Amino acid sequence: MGEHSGASRSAETPQRADAQRNRERILAVAVTELTRSADTPLSVIAKKAGVGQGTFYRNFPSREALVMEIYRHEMRQVAESADQLLCCREPDRALREWMDRLARFSMTKAGLADAIRQATSSPDGPAKPKPDTLLQAADRLLRACEEAGTIRPGVTSDDLLLAIGGLWQLDPASGWQERAARLLDLVMDGLRVGAPGRKAPGA
Repeated sequence: MGEHSGASRSAETPQRADAQRNRERILAVAVTELTRSADTPLSVIAKKAGVGQGTFYRNFPSREALVMEIYRHEMRQVAESADQLLCCREPDRALREWMDRLARFSMTKAGLADAIRQATSSPDGPAKPKPDTLLQAADRLLRACEEAGTIRPGVTSDDLLLAIGGLWQLDPASGWQERAARLLDLVMDGLRVGAPGRKAPGA
């Protein structure tokens, strides 16, 4: 019995890994295709992802489910990058680089805006995911900067996202990178005004 259970578990592990790879491949293709056109047929996405219709619909039973998962997936990746940056950058540098990642996310979101609007327009449709994970990530970065003395004290994650809300007004089809960089540099300069100064390690 124990040997049979172990064999079952070892057989399930590759299946789960394959299923996860299929899901990630579908999401990667869907981001590209739906950014290009909100009306891209799901059959086209499945074909380009190299999966059958059955596999596709097991993962994403509807267009709305796919679009919302893209949105959550992209948002989660940006949020998780905050801790990665804090591990290998000074806090203020980590915050500024994280803003760049948020800008790229906002452009992806803008490119998918039509698909997201279609998915959430019905009264019975799914609600747009709240940006809680982004707010929590921003808070961790801000607190690290505050403790290091590199930004003014008291700035909240809500303050930060409101201050950089202009990102969502940029046209993803234009050369948005330069304008986004200028906007984020201005925000970062503002955060540094009134900072007590970088603290020595252990201070």
